[in-house]
Amino acid sequence: MKTKTLHQSVVFETDPHEVYETLMDSKKHATFTGAKAKIGRHVGDSFSVWDEWASGHNVELVPDKKIVQQWRGSDWPEGHYSVITLELKKVDRGTRLDFTQTDIPEMFYKDIAQGWKEWYWEKLKKYFAKG
Repeated sequence: MKTKTLHQSVVFETDPHEVYETLMDSKKHATFTGAKAKIGRHVGDSFSVWDEWASGHNVELVPDKKIVQQWRGSDWPEGHYSVITLELKKVDRGTRLDFTQTDIPEMFYKDIAQGWKEWYWEKLKKYFAKG
């Protein structure tokens, strides 16, 4: 199976701690997405988000700085996982999130790339704007 790697960067007008907590806290995650989320807070813990559409487990967690997860969509080929890395850096206007996702099945790449923008970054910007 052919796979691709995705890179995206986005700036949020809040501090890295708030971005980290919003992504890793089940209740906050569900609030900004509007979908059920269950997220373990430790390395090795599992997660499921978007009403169980995406799932996986935590590989590396550095509070307020980095999240690495093995991640898959429910419609992906059986047993295939990608790896997502979210790196958080304090910048003048808030927090820059540098996102990388490796091993995306090529047939899903376009939808996944658009999905992160539409279902995560835009929703997070609105969430933080409400403060």
